[in-house]
Amino acid sequence: MSTNIIAIVGRPNVGKSTLFNRLVGRRQAIMDNESGVTRDRSYGHGDWTGKYYTVIDTGGYVHGSDDIFEGEINKQVELAIKEADVILFMVDVEAGLTGLDEEFANVLRRTDKPIYVVANKADTNARAHQMGEFYALGLGIDIFPVSSQSGSGTGELLDEVVKHFKTEGTEDPDAGIPRLAVLGRPNVGKSSFVNMLLGVERNIVTDIAGTTRDAIDSRYNAFGKEFIIVDTAGLRRKSKVSEDIEFYSVMRSVRALEDADVCIVMLDATRGIESQDVNIISLAEKNRKGIVILVNKWDLVEKDTNSTKEFEEKILEAIAPIKYVPIIFTSVVTKQRVHKAVETAMEVYEQKTRKIPTSKLNDKILPDIERYPPPSVKGKFIKIKYVTQLPTHNPTFAFFCNLPQYLKEPYTRYLENSIRKHFGFEGVPIKVLFKKK
Repeated sequence: MSTNIIAIVGRPNVGKSTLFNRLVGRRQAIMDNESGVTRDRSYGHGDWTGKYYTVIDTGGYVHGSDDIFEGEINKQVELAIKEADVILFMVDVEAGLTGLDEEFANVLRRTDKPIYVVANKADTNARAHQMGEFYALGLGIDIFPVSSQSGSGTGELLDEVVKHFKTEGTEDPDAGIPRLAVLGRPNVGKSSFVNMLLGVERNIVTDIAGTTRDAIDSRYNAFGKEFIIVDTAGLRRKSKVSEDIEFYSVMRSVRALEDADVCIVMLDATRGIESQDVNIISLAEKNRKGIVILVNKWDLVEKDTNSTKEFEEKILEAIAPIKYVPIIFTSVVTKQRVHKAVETAMEVYEQKTRKIPTSKLNDKILPDIERYPPPSVKGKFIKIKYVTQLPTHNPTFAFFCNLPQYLKEPYTRYLENSIRKHFGFEGVPIKVLFKKK
């Protein structure tokens, strides 16, 4: 985690996520007029006058509500305050000073961190003048009128905030670090899995499907390597996505998949592989991501000596023709093989980024081609001269030959299998191209 950390806190619906998006420079957090949209702590990065910072968006602090997430959200807010170097306490000039603002100010008095009161929705001069009543809180270094929607006032605020930052932290702390996205249907155990790995309650966990709404990034260090692990909202069929917030949650999960290097796709062992699981795996394959399948809740399944093998066969049958994906049987509750799952994901990343020397490739693959040459087409014989791995982001192999236009899908699969037989690439999609020589 970066050292320069800004936490945005306050009661619900004052515009915290809008300011968060403004400070990180993109629509990362979900915004909606419904109270309580943000539940977990979300992290993003930005920079101002050459100083890089991390921003934490938090759920709205409430007390005495009938929201079943109230206690968990408040716990996440308090954790964010502990992590932060600077705290932005957001209030709403349109609504004025509320009892909940005063109550939360008492919570903030327990910290010795620098606090700025940010009076949001000050879109006009008249509204900006209304911020005076927030001085009654007796809190913070100063009050800053802003409009997080238009961005006005945020520059002046950041000018003051960055004065508290140390000189280090001037570049993206996440640059070049591999990303693992944890994906799956709602309620398969994604947040529990991430929390168990991190050793802290980074994400709120309940038995209610759809608890996680944003894609949540966390740093994770294991086996001497550093990763960013992303917990995502459960992906369900479009026909089941009703409310706007859930629609945007699903879009965030898809974007997390697209940004990831390796996708850990979690299945529920008690339900088997379902059509939506197949869709997620197919989407990861289409985007040429590394893939690991985790069968969670394996402790709840009655087993005999063949259970694992039979379950594996059902998965491979459902996702055919994808055959190269490692399948790990886990239980987050009993901690069974959870670290094995991450170790496998790391191995998949290593495979995805490895480069095979051309001489080594030809030594292994050309003998296989000689044993089983491409079938002749219209009396023409296809001669493959050599193969090389292209300098692309994902494993891509170019086969140079005299008649590339005549090579068909079955022979492409044969060459892919030959590459996998000699060089592995478990969990990684491979692309085979034919070029004229």
